[in-house]
Amino acid sequence: MAKETFSMEFAGRTLTVETGQVAKQANGAVVVRYGDTTVLTAATMSKKMATGDFFPLQVNYEEKMYAAGKFPGGFNKREARPSTDATLTARLIDRPIRPMFAEGFRNEVQVINTVLSYDENASARMAAMFGSSLALAISDIPFDGPIAGVEVAYVDGAYVINPSVTQVEASSLELSVAGNINAINMVESGAKELSEDVMLGALLAGHAAVKELIEFQNEIVAKVGKEKADVELLHVDQELKAEIIAQYNSDLQKAVQVEEKLAREAATQAVKDVVIAAYSEKYESDENFATIIRDVAEILEGMEHAEVRRLITEDKVRPDGRKIDEIRPLDAEIDFTPRTITHGTGLFTRGQTQALSTLTLAPMGEAQTIDGLDDEYKKRFMHHYNFPQYSVGETGRYGAPGRREIGHGALGERALAQVLPTLEEFPYAIRLVAEVLESNGSSSQASICAGTLALMAGGVPIKAPVAGIAMGLISDGANYTILTDIQGLEDHFGDMDFKVAGTREGITALQMDIKISGITPEILAEALAQAKKARFQILDLIEATIAEPRKELAPSAPKIDTITIPVDKIKVVIGKGGEQIDKIIAETGVKIDIDEDGLCSIFSPDQAAINRAKEIITELVREAKVGDIYEAKVVRIEKFGAFVNLFGKTDAMVHISEMAWARTANVEDVVKLGDIVKVKIMKIDEKGRVDASMRALVEKPEGYVEPERKPRERRENGDRRNGNGRGNNGFERRNNDRNGNSGHNFERRDRKPRLDNEFPELSTKKPE
Repeated sequence: MAKETFSMEFAGRTLTVETGQVAKQANGAVVVRYGDTTVLTAATMSKKMATGDFFPLQVNYEEKMYAAGKFPGGFNKREARPSTDATLTARLIDRPIRPMFAEGFRNEVQVINTVLSYDENASARMAAMFGSSLALAISDIPFDGPIAGVEVAYVDGAYVINPSVTQVEASSLELSVAGNINAINMVESGAKELSEDVMLGALLAGHAAVKELIEFQNEIVAKVGKEKADVELLHVDQELKAEIIAQYNSDLQKAVQVEEKLAREAATQAVKDVVIAAYSEKYESDENFATIIRDVAEILEGMEHAEVRRLITEDKVRPDGRKIDEIRPLDAEIDFTPRTITHGTGLFTRGQTQALSTLTLAPMGEAQTIDGLDDEYKKRFMHHYNFPQYSVGETGRYGAPGRREIGHGALGERALAQVLPTLEEFPYAIRLVAEVLESNGSSSQASICAGTLALMAGGVPIKAPVAGIAMGLISDGANYTILTDIQGLEDHFGDMDFKVAGTREGITALQMDIKISGITPEILAEALAQAKKARFQILDLIEATIAEPRKELAPSAPKIDTITIPVDKIKVVIGKGGEQIDKIIAETGVKIDIDEDGLCSIFSPDQAAINRAKEIITELVREAKVGDIYEAKVVRIEKFGAFVNLFGKTDAMVHISEMAWARTANVEDVVKLGDIVKVKIMKIDEKGRVDASMRALVEKPEGYVEPERKPRERRENGDRRNGNGRGNNGFERRNNDRNGNSGHNFERRDRKPRLDNEFPELSTKKPE
């Protein structure tokens, strides 16, 4: 197939699609160019149906560091496991695509997105989603698409599609929304306490833009799309199905209505075991035994699915007996572990779902360094989610977090990040770890509630508590039922999992996954309103448990103070080879982190040590200003005046004429070495040399007349600060300290050789 190119203008950038040139052995492949972002997407399908009981779809998003002109980090300098952002993007693409395959489709499908070039202002994530849909749509893979997605920002009261980096920074909303031509089928969002109306408006604005992209894909498919392949779909034997329903459906219906989860699971499994045992015995010698038993299992699953949905839509009865808008019993607790060890804990229970969240505070040096396609940055807040198998009473594999754990952790992170104090207000890196102890529906939202409790118990001054709730949907054409606080069975057999988190002021995070092709704006609006009511009920419990964040941190938490220093003074505090900062640490016992913007964080269990280190740093970066008044020590005397030490290594010169209102014949008539005198800064020249006055702080005598003087020019061949360089006395100073008292070597210029005793306080070297 020859290369074909298609273009359109979308959200202020050119969107170009190329096909027929590369990756031609894949079932479908496209190169998507959006701005300067380039993504290659290839879609492939296995030839035979898989034997598993699920659709084996794999979506990957490969970040190649060359795409941003960077080397990978690490010893091997090669891309290894996907980053968290890459994993989340792969999930983001998978979720709207998965519902668009036929029921019973079991062929393995892989969609691989490779970022070839990266423009931070042209979303590679949305380009990859567009490419994933289009590669499937033009291929022979049976795909009921296309779908598309966009990002939506909310800036100054207006919705912005696929915003630039600058617009994202100014936005109070980060929303990814995807769908087909008819409806929305995926939502992922973080928001700064926005109202339900604003969020709904953003979803609708996003879907309007999605329709433009789908129409563009349809044009491309019409020109280059392949005929769809005929594949075998998993269909059960209809006579066998009718036979099992007639004989066992009433038993399964009774089992499904057992209210307690474990008892219900035991009852339904008992019915299934009886059926499978009966048909195993009946067909044990049949050559199609494996297929028959597979069909029996599928039929039983379908019977349970149908009964759960019938009970809800027709009888308005949920498996555990609740009303459709009723939340399960709630409980909350703080300080589950000792505050002398951990920094804050919260235990949240909703029915048979329970999460324990533990807070850890640390200096910013412990923040996570994120090195991806964007510029490297420090991530201050981390929310990690763990789902052990015992939480559902099962055994299973233990290892690194999977995509689900990473995704649920990120959702909680978005929800809670909106209410955290700024770094200036609270100079800590913050980590929350949610351990799911029991699970029967929406453990991710339980982790958000537990996280709020842990933050408040730990003394983190959050703006407001956050609660989360999961909404469900059972639909049958125009007839639908929205469920509050869905449990596992309702999630498994339902059509929607719509998670909403927020404060009393508004929404902070959204996530929606559906198993049908899409949902209408009316359903979205109703679900948001029902979720708000439930969210407020949970917030009532949280606030009854702990009304506001504690004023004091846990005794075990590190004490941190900050000071912002001028960027050009960072090297002064660090010193040559780190000598100065090491000296401060050795003297005080603190730890110090300084970022590139000059934010200096000092931490230690001892507040007195922090205060002392802060004093030292303040003195090191201190600068004199005109008009400042100091109690200064006389450190050097010359015929023309005296040098006084203002602070640290900063000296000022008081000219003999600025010592008193009366004429001064000799400097030593007024001051001597070691005297403490009060001076006012009068001038700081372009080289940083400081002139001070003593007489400016003394009232002028009555009738005083200033004597006429010839204009005095300051010599430019000397740096009188700190006694360094060439002074006004015509000498060149080498290897001297600030006070000029050691290691000096003078070279006479334009004068007769000086006598040994000419400046005895400065040198003892005999003239040659």
